[in-house]
Amino acid sequence: MPKEPDAPLKSTHRPTRPEKAIEVTPKLLSDAVVASGAMLLKMQETFDAPGTPKSEWPYQGVYRVEARIPIGYRVGGTSICAIALIRCPDIEKDAPRREALMRACDFVCAQTAHPLMSVDDYDAGYDVRGWGYTFGLDFLLTLKREKLVPADREEKVQKTIAFFIDALERTAIPEAGGWNYARPAGKDKSAPPSSFMTASTLLVLYDARRDGHRVKDETVDRALKFLITSRDRGPKASDPVKGTSVVYSGSSRVGRDSSAELPGATGRMCVTEAALFLAGKSGEVELRTAVDAFIEHWDALDVRRMQTGTHVAPYGVAPYYFMFAHRYAAMCVEMLPEPLRAERRAKIHSLMFGVRSSDGTWNDRVFPRSANYGTAMAVLTMTQPTVALPARWDAPKVEGEK
Repeated sequence: MPKEPDAPLKSTHRPTRPEKAIEVTPKLLSDAVVASGAMLLKMQETFDAPGTPKSEWPYQGVYRVEARIPIGYRVGGTSICAIALIRCPDIEKDAPRREALMRACDFVCAQTAHPLMSVDDYDAGYDVRGWGYTFGLDFLLTLKREKLVPADREEKVQKTIAFFIDALERTAIPEAGGWNYARPAGKDKSAPPSSFMTASTLLVLYDARRDGHRVKDETVDRALKFLITSRDRGPKASDPVKGTSVVYSGSSRVGRDSSAELPGATGRMCVTEAALFLAGKSGEVELRTAVDAFIEHWDALDVRRMQTGTHVAPYGVAPYYFMFAHRYAAMCVEMLPEPLRAERRAKIHSLMFGVRSSDGTWNDRVFPRSANYGTAMAVLTMTQPTVALPARWDAPKVEGEK
């Protein structure tokens, strides 16, 4: 019988910002990355077929398909954890880690045949396969970029990359552009896109174009137009950037004063500004505003960490924003001018280490299994200064690309 999702933990979380900032030294940071990689390696599991090699890190949330963790979450979670393992140091000396990555690669590639990853059968509604498309693509691009794809898997990886890009292009929302895992049924209907899903997907598509894969201009351009409209700037278009927010889905109402909603928007502001900045649609002021808002209003995210429910008042913040937000806040910091980075890095690391579990993992959900995702996002946050940023959206088109 397939393995059922594990039971939720009883939440005892009491959100508090540390009274005194935690000093995260280079050694503490380095040791945490190494320890996190070792724990992720142990967390890899066999989910569906007892007796088969461990190949997955399923992301576990509350959503189920036929009482099961949906395949989009399994592919997406596996891919995020695999990217984190690639980021950990000395992979060329770590055969068990490389073997784990190959098992994950085989699993991700095989899911192109899964009925609930099919593009042809997609008909919108509440459907999370898009997370599998986005982060599956991110994982395979990273494997290739790091020259970790053996010759015997090269063809399959190439085909799967093409599958994911095609899937993202074909599931983009008509007219509005962008993506949303929660849409009205009917893939041909226009619907409000999601800012945080659209922005994180764009960052991966930028990399795909830079790495030589065909990506349609219109897919990215429509998504960017949506992201620009998702910002709130206050009652007037001329209002200063300070106080700028980003709506959860759809476009902002013209002239809306969103200052009261800003604390709940910081989980999506950084990823949105990162995607716009790399396309030349945002600048230093907007990046700095997003990062500083995340640090200032961190408590509004933390209050939902390891809690039940999803979009809860007053801000509609779901627990799954928490580690996601840290990862993209760290990315935005590295886009700022060098003199502005160190202080903000230190603050983000201090806040994140203040919520590290006693076993050394990070977990923003009430499920034990979701510590794999939380810990992986922590690794991506900690290692961001050591890796290249996503590509800018100005890479030359691939030959034959429209």
